[in-house]
Amino acid sequence: MTDSEISKARLGTGGPEVGVQGLGCMGMSWAYGPSDANESRAALERALELGVTLFDTAEGYGGGENEKFLSPFFKAHRDEVVIATKYGVTVPAGDRSKRVIRNDPPYIRQAVEGSLKRLDVDVIDLYYMHRRDVNVPIEESVGTMAELVREGKVKQLGLSEVTAGELRAAQAVHPIAAVQSEWSLFSRDIEANVVPAARELGVALVPYSPLGRGFLTGSFANADDDLSEGDVRRTHPRFLGENASANAALLEPVRAVADAHGASPAQVALAWVQQRGAVHGFTVVPIPGTTKRSRVEENTAATRIVLTDAELTLLEPIASKVAGDRYPDMSFASAGRE
Repeated sequence: MTDSEISKARLGTGGPEVGVQGLGCMGMSWAYGPSDANESRAALERALELGVTLFDTAEGYGGGENEKFLSPFFKAHRDEVVIATKYGVTVPAGDRSKRVIRNDPPYIRQAVEGSLKRLDVDVIDLYYMHRRDVNVPIEESVGTMAELVREGKVKQLGLSEVTAGELRAAQAVHPIAAVQSEWSLFSRDIEANVVPAARELGVALVPYSPLGRGFLTGSFANADDDLSEGDVRRTHPRFLGENASANAALLEPVRAVADAHGASPAQVALAWVQQRGAVHGFTVVPIPGTTKRSRVEENTAATRIVLTDAELTLLEPIASKVAGDRYPDMSFASAGRE
């Protein structure tokens, strides 16, 4: 391993070995405004050079366009990458704030075939339930996912935004390699129940939006003023109006710690998430998203920053002071079901 490469970790009991930081690929073709396709491709290649091997996408990202975009990269490096994609969420073309969630077995089978075709691969390494449809028993959905494993279409199973009880019920049907939930200095609700359950069951945690959808980097202060018209963050309450102003003030201790390390606020926010594994005693592999090579280099370098106990104490109160919900409709998250 060179000085610039990140170390490795294993997802779940018997799951794949991956770099300790993955890459969220959604923004390369959807959700966060315009992106440069050539620069995004270069970012993918640079991430792999630096030891990132877990690449995250979903059928719901641009109606499958994100999976199609990633396909050439995956095919060129099939033996080096771990492909994670998700089923269960579609976004109506006319309203990006709306979500349609399905977990019924016929849809799962339709979805996996669609993803395999768009990705142009024979098997998906890690297949997630993107969101939970509470009208379908989770045992039924995971049972169908387990059939996909037996049929050789999927290697490992994952869940996204589930409760501790849902995780336990799923694990009783088939081993779960990873749970993907939002976890950052701004969002810590999973620590109450999901994290202890995952640790007990030997399930890895894959935090998405570890940079607070970019807000923790200081790259924007108010979504209405600073982000393009098509950016979905313009619908998120914590990035708008008085909430945004209040939350921007919470970045001061992050900047102070960053200055002490000669680092960026983004690196401190990521280092905090990376250290959750040591704090809670289980595997944590965050998947920050970016479309730029320079940000990939910055993000992976954060895996080598170790925050002191005093610095962790300074950052501890931030989440409890955040104003505004994570989503315009919080039924899209697991917190309300705990």
